Amino acid sequence: MPRYALLIEYHGGPFSGWQRQAGGQLSVQGVIEAAFTKIGPDAPTIAAAGRTDAGVHAAGQVAHADLSRDWDPFKLAGALNFHLRPHPVSILAAARVEEDFHARFSAVERQYLFRLLCRRAPATHDRGLVWQVPHQLDVAAMAEGAQHLIGLHDFTTFRATQCQAKSPVKSIDSISVTSHPVPAGMEVQFRLRARSFLHNQVRSIVGTLERVGAGAWSPDQVKTALEARDRSACGPVCPPEGLYLTRAVYPSDPFGG
Repeated sequence: MPRYALLIEYHGGPFSGWQRQAGGQLSVQGVIEAAFTKIGPDAPTIAAAGRTDAGVHAAGQVAHADLSRDWDPFKLAGALNFHLRPHPVSILAAARVEEDFHARFSAVERQYLFRLLCRRAPATHDRGLVWQVPHQLDVAAMAEGAQHLIGLHDFTTFRATQCQAKSPVKSIDSISVTSHPVPAGMEVQFRLRARSFLHNQVRSIVGTLERVGAGAWSPDQVKTALEARDRSACGPVCPPEGLYLTRAVYPSDPFGG
C-alpha cells in the first residue's frame, strides 16, 4: 500500500483537538479521514507529528496515510481539500514517501509558535488566533527567564498532570522571545524548538514567562519553579488560541523543501 505524507494547516478553534474522539466530537483527524472516504474506497487511520489540543492551530502539521492506490500528490491534495470544505483545514501539500516514514516517530524536531497580543483594545482580525492581555510585558526579562529552560531538564513542573509521557525529562533546543509592533499595542512571539514536548508544556512555559514579563515573577523564579519538579510551582497555563504547531522536521524533507 503506497504511503503518503500530508502537510496540513488548520484553525483549531472548532475542534476538540487533532485526535479523533470516541464521543464523536469534531476533530481534525476525523474530518481528514472522512474526506478520504469521499475520494475512494480507503478509510485510512492517519498518524500525525503532533497531537495538538483543543483550540490549538497548525501551520505545518504533518500526517501520513496508507492508501490502496497510487495518487498524483497534487491531485490528492486537491481532492481532499474539496471534501474538507467548509472546515478550516487545508492540505498544503502531499507527497509519496517510503513505507518506513512515520509522521510521528520519524520526526527529529517540532517547532511551535505562541502569539501573545499586548493591548487594551480587543483583537478583531486575530480574534481566536492570539492570547490577549491588557498590559505591556518586559520582553528582555521573559527572554532571560526562558534561558533557564534550555537544555535537558526534568519538566515535571511544566507538564499537565494527565500527561501520558513515560518520562518528564525533555531537552529544549531553543526558546526565542521577540516583540513586534501592532496598532495600539505589541505582539510578543515565543518560538520553541525541541525533538518532542510534554502535554501542555509550551502553554505552561508561556504562561509562566508572561508572569515574568508582567513583573509578578523575577527571571530567576523560572529556574526555582523548574527545579521544584512540582506542578503546583508552575505559573498559570495560558489559553490554547495563541499556540501553533509550525513545523515538523525530518532527516529528509518529505515535501522537498
